[in-house]
Amino acid sequence: METGSNASPTSSTTPAAKTPPRPRTTMSASSLTGGDWPAQAADAIVTAVETVRDRTTTPIMKIARGLVFGIFAGTIIITIGVMAIIGVVRLLDETLPSGVWLPYSILGVIFTVVGTLIFRRRNASAPATASGTTSTR
Repeated sequence: METGSNASPTSSTTPAAKTPPRPRTTMSASSLTGGDWPAQAADAIVTAVETVRDRTTTPIMKIARGLVFGIFAGTIIITIGVMAIIGVVRLLDETLPSGVWLPYSILGVIFTVVGTLIFRRRNASAPATASGTTSTR
């Protein structure tokens, strides 16, 4: 090994050859100590949190709100329907001269006719098949 002034810089004894060069940073020390970077960092965090919330929590809240209001409205509608049927039966029982069998028969016929009409129209809104015809059962 050469130890004199003619030694090559690539020799294994020089410490500079073993350590890689340090990367240069583009930020200076004054840019970190001054400026508005804390406010910018806080704004970036707030923006990220709002974006995540808008994409996850907001749709879930809308779905949950719709389910709750839908169940509540369905319960109220069913209750009002049952009360209306009871009221009609009682009204017909008071106004018709026979027993309660006549109001039950009248409402039975009405519900049967309405149910039959709805049952017949069940395929009217079905989409057409590939050949252009609707399926019949």
